[in-house]
Amino acid sequence: MSSTPAVAGILENTKELDRLRKEQEEVLVEINKIHKKLQSSPEVVEKPGDTSLPRLKNLYIQAKELSESEVTVSNIRLAQLDSLLPSGQQRGKLEVAEGNGLKRKRMKAESDVTRVPPSTRNQIEAYASLKGEQVAARITADDAEQDPWFVAKVIHFDRETKEVEVLDEESGDDEEGGGQRTYKLPMSCILPFPKRNDPSTTQEFLPGKHVYPGTTALYKATVVSTPRKRKSDEYLLEFDDDEEDGALPQRTVPFHKVVTLPEGHRQ
Repeated sequence: MSSTPAVAGILENTKELDRLRKEQEEVLVEINKIHKKLQSSPEVVEKPGDTSLPRLKNLYIQAKELSESEVTVSNIRLAQLDSLLPSGQQRGKLEVAEGNGLKRKRMKAESDVTRVPPSTRNQIEAYASLKGEQVAARITADDAEQDPWFVAKVIHFDRETKEVEVLDEESGDDEEGGGQRTYKLPMSCILPFPKRNDPSTTQEFLPGKHVYPGTTALYKATVVSTPRKRKSDEYLLEFDDDEEDGALPQRTVPFHKVVTLPEGHRQ
């Protein structure tokens, strides 16, 4: 029996896979646009008539359907390729003939239903770019009553384990034996500081908001005035538990040293 029709079918399904992947890329672009919009202006979802969240939900549904379709077409193409190979040599020969490229594509297709969401991929890329940067970190257990956060320097990010290796630059000053300590921590134990060279993408904390400026550790403070109002790159903060002459002192802190703790965490 001629293999020409089968080959034609394989080529047709290859075109369909290309189409599906192109559509997925287009959907991902739209998802990322909404993510950026929400990151820069989260308050927009509270405005009457805003459709950001329903639109985002529909895009995720569309992405899931496209992923499932890609898995289906990939399995059909795999069966078509198997039918052209001698019995007993189908799967092994297929991987040798197509090489690692096809193997990666099959793995991608079969895992698309449970693929990492775009928001998580963006987060991974953000953490991978932190090498050499200072961050806030904690090494306490998740069920700890309080979470002491300290300022550390990122020296490596492992994409496989999603662990961040940080250096406690101050540890050598007060621990016996000297030497700076390093820790491998999950992403949930890391708080990136705002980018120093890009204040336009930084969320501005309004007056009255509790924030945690960091130098060597994080200290609780309350926003008195914002960089925008002060027309500078510094917050005016009032620090808790730091009274001077019976009054809480107010100090200026650069915007790139100010963060808020994740919900449910206390310093």
